[in-house]
Amino acid sequence: MKMRTAAVFLGLAAAALAAYAADAPLVRPKAGKVEIMPLGEVKPGMKATAWTVFQGTEAEPVPVEIIGRWRDQLGPKQDVILGKMGGKAARTFVAGGMSGSPVYVDGKLIGAVSLRIGQFSPDAVCGITPIEAMLEVNEFDKSRPDGARTPDKPGTGQRVSVPGGLLGEFVGAGGGTGGFERQPFMVPIETPLEFSGFTDDAIRQFAPAFQGMGIAAVQGGAGADIHTNKPGPGWERSLNPGEVVAGVLVDGDMSVTGLGTVTYNDGQRVLAFGHSLLGLGPVSIPMSKGEVLMTLASTYEPNKLANATGIVGTLHQDRHSAIMGRLGEESRMAPVSMTVRALDDKEKVTREKDFHLNVFIHEKWTPYLMMLTLYNSLSQMNEFVDEATYRLSGKVEVDGQPNISLGTMQAAGAAAMPAHLALASWWGERINRLYVNNVKPAEVKRISLTVDLLPGRRVLSIDNAWVADPEVRAGDDVLVKAMLRPYRGDAMVREFHVHIPAGLAKGDHRIVLSDADTANRMQSMAGQVDRFIEIPETVSLLNQERGNNKMYVSLVVSSPTAYYDDKTMPSLPASALNVMQSGRASNRSLVTSAETATEQMALPFDYVVSGSYSLRIHVN
Repeated sequence: MKMRTAAVFLGLAAAALAAYAADAPLVRPKAGKVEIMPLGEVKPGMKATAWTVFQGTEAEPVPVEIIGRWRDQLGPKQDVILGKMGGKAARTFVAGGMSGSPVYVDGKLIGAVSLRIGQFSPDAVCGITPIEAMLEVNEFDKSRPDGARTPDKPGTGQRVSVPGGLLGEFVGAGGGTGGFERQPFMVPIETPLEFSGFTDDAIRQFAPAFQGMGIAAVQGGAGADIHTNKPGPGWERSLNPGEVVAGVLVDGDMSVTGLGTVTYNDGQRVLAFGHSLLGLGPVSIPMSKGEVLMTLASTYEPNKLANATGIVGTLHQDRHSAIMGRLGEESRMAPVSMTVRALDDKEKVTREKDFHLNVFIHEKWTPYLMMLTLYNSLSQMNEFVDEATYRLSGKVEVDGQPNISLGTMQAAGAAAMPAHLALASWWGERINRLYVNNVKPAEVKRISLTVDLLPGRRVLSIDNAWVADPEVRAGDDVLVKAMLRPYRGDAMVREFHVHIPAGLAKGDHRIVLSDADTANRMQSMAGQVDRFIEIPETVSLLNQERGNNKMYVSLVVSSPTAYYDDKTMPSLPASALNVMQSGRASNRSLVTSAETATEQMALPFDYVVSGSYSLRIHVN
């Protein structure tokens, strides 16, 4: 009897211990070596656990039921594991920012949550990138992927169709497929690109370009508190598997960060996302830890709302199956200082804002981010109105080159787009010329900008001009009058003298009054046709650009001019021009003009000047 009672007691104790063990909380994964489960051992019906952050900084376990192995869906011999997520994920669905959430079976890492089914699925079905594919990312690979997501190539988001055997489970009865376009898709989980310190208008204006690249633009928060690219204290213990990781494209008084989840951390090397961030290949992007404010549940577009909270290293690779970074390393960025001032009618500063930023360096992304941040800075002024005029002056410091001085004005009605967007576009195009170079991109050390918001629409059109007597002699100073019309108000008349050189040939010539676009046209064309123009010549061309707040007065004669890179060769004999044209390679063409324009003066106006006018004179 005693033995029977002891046996029953031991049985109950064992059952209680088993129940207690089943209810015991799982231990969050830590950095360090982890055992891998090969893809060949993953079977349907297996019970797995994913780790991800729903709120705060600590990862939580999510039960996952393995559906099966989906062959060749990311490319030849690149399989995906299908799983159905439970727990909190059954309510939030597979949210943006879960990319990279590590998935374990019996404590062995099988891969990272990286794909989700199209919108409105009733189940939190995810695709899991096998860990073997992620570990293939080579730290020293310098190749450039063809599918990079850059602002000049929208619409590159990858889609993968769901096999027919799963359609019945995830498509409502009677829906039918009706062709490939109606099938649900497994797509890479959109990377939430968090914008901190940006206005609604700026995000709306630029979001379509990001969406076309498979990137969800969302408003963020504390990422703008990051003002350094150096790893902060405690970086050695950061980015455990399941925690938030971010690639920082802009930091400082406003920030742009791409957020996801850490899959693997061996103590120094970090793998995340299970797909690319932007697909750029070798990169140098500051890598940050983060926190989740909340996970927004939605069958249409679930997303984590999160903050980047501190730099801990550098991302080195942005590849098809993962992003890879190293802890403790510092990346180089382009420092930018911007001052935006509101001025009254008497040019007195009534309000001023300073912005300090660091911008990710990449030949396609840097110009776009420069344009975005300038636009956003203008949008944050209370004096920002449709009728304002914008006056920009800037300096770009380039390693090993003279400083570049840039200036322009933009006003409503002077361009087909809103003035502040036209100004941002103008700025982005100049930065683009430094970075998109077929020989070698510029090493930009520092950028400083000042933009003044002036009241009213300040535009002037060159309307008319005349000389007292078109019959002149070589060596004379000819009196010229010009009339320019503003947007509203009385016409402006300017008088000035044009010197006729003593050696000028007899016959017909012209005095041309023009805006900056007309005066710059031939020289700009010469820089564009040379596909191998180098940085010194590019810097020289930028410094030679004429500002659009002046009227340029030139004497034009009938002798050819050749333009080559940043050089202007006026009044060339026909024989010399023929020799130069025959000796040039096809990709280093000369731009020629039948006339030579000698600039006599530039008359300044605090207006955007447009138009041109030609006066014919005869030298006796």
